[in-house]
Amino acid sequence: MLVKQEENSLSRKTVGATFKEPVISFENVSKSYAIYDAPSDRLKELITLNRVKKHRDFKALDNVSFSIAAGETFCIIGENGSGKSTMLQIIAGILQPTGGVAKVKGRVAALLELGSGFNPEFSGRDNVYLNAAILGLSRVETEKRFQSIEEFAEIGDFLEQPVKTYSSGMAVRLAFSVAIHVDPEILLVDEALAVGDVYFRQRCLRKVHELRQKGVTILFVSHSTGDVKAIGDRVLWLDHGRVREIGATDIVVAKYLAEMTAKDSNFVENQAENRLVEAKSAGQAPELVTSIPNVDHRHGDGRAEILGITVLDEQGQIAGMLEPNSKFVVRISARAKDWIALPNIGFMMRNHMGIDFAGSNTIREGHELPPMGPGDTVTVDFHLEIPELYPSHFSFSPAIADGGLVNYKHCDWIDNALVLQMGHGEGQVYGYLHLPCRVEVNAKVKHG
Repeated sequence: MLVKQEENSLSRKTVGATFKEPVISFENVSKSYAIYDAPSDRLKELITLNRVKKHRDFKALDNVSFSIAAGETFCIIGENGSGKSTMLQIIAGILQPTGGVAKVKGRVAALLELGSGFNPEFSGRDNVYLNAAILGLSRVETEKRFQSIEEFAEIGDFLEQPVKTYSSGMAVRLAFSVAIHVDPEILLVDEALAVGDVYFRQRCLRKVHELRQKGVTILFVSHSTGDVKAIGDRVLWLDHGRVREIGATDIVVAKYLAEMTAKDSNFVENQAENRLVEAKSAGQAPELVTSIPNVDHRHGDGRAEILGITVLDEQGQIAGMLEPNSKFVVRISARAKDWIALPNIGFMMRNHMGIDFAGSNTIREGHELPPMGPGDTVTVDFHLEIPELYPSHFSFSPAIADGGLVNYKHCDWIDNALVLQMGHGEGQVYGYLHLPCRVEVNAKVKHG
């Protein structure tokens, strides 16, 4: 029932080399919390010297075992409440396990919560020195790195202002900058980048790649499976505090997404009748989609919103996979919050590397939607024929804009709202897709 922190100089590795000895190991680690129905129940337990039990135990982690090698980029995925943050807090030494043993070797820099470790009354500058000292740097060492910390954070004159005046994004910028400049041997990142803008997230991920090259051990918790697949060597899937799966990134992420899709499909089926009644009573299309399985990033002016997206197969059922040479429907529902003069609904399909692969919208397809007022909803079906693509994951990013193909304003855009696996076709796919092809011989070679 302890966390063992050991400071030592770890041998580094380059990406692609064999992993070194474990620097983090969990041996049957559990973490329980006492849950009381009323505040007075805690007092009753104290008065009776715990002879009368007035609480129930909630296990945030239940008998978890794994190990992480030096220089490995290890990602943790799972639904909210699965125990991901609790696990990182144990590794960081913030929490102690209730049972089992957690061993950690090396200097740990943790980016667990917005502004965690920051004194809100101190200026950004003061907090840089304070956090660097906590992580083991002397004042002289911090001064040598201060300019680099300041440049990476890019918060300008706010560096001299109290942290309590910072936005959440500014706090993350400064916290991340400090964490990566203290020469950590182990870096913990827990969803902190989710509040950053796209520009800063990209810079942070590039920095993570640089740290990988230097052999830093990285633990990365994220709901963005795209980020996980981009940087993870291995993935641990936590489910209600227990290890559901651990292994190669592509395999574990695929299983996780498949279960989340199935779970969402069951929810949709269970709620279908209720939504149908509600939609008819409100004068809306009964095909209204209200499920958004994933949100990597969302932006727009907010005058309209995407309510949901789904992909249907040729039988009209929710697709669990994209089949080569088949027909399917991308269904998107949206609602106006303000007056939208020229609604334009569409989607972008991306490949496993996040590259825009294909996309369309209502205006591009010659279908001009009527203006929408506050509260108006619309469901659009894009009927597509998919060729034989290489087997990989493809994501769909739905959007609604106001305006034509050139002059428009995004109202709502959701990055990678839905991810599906492309199935295997009959033959080998060379490159990205197999073009429909007919072969004939129009001249025979004669010998002699």
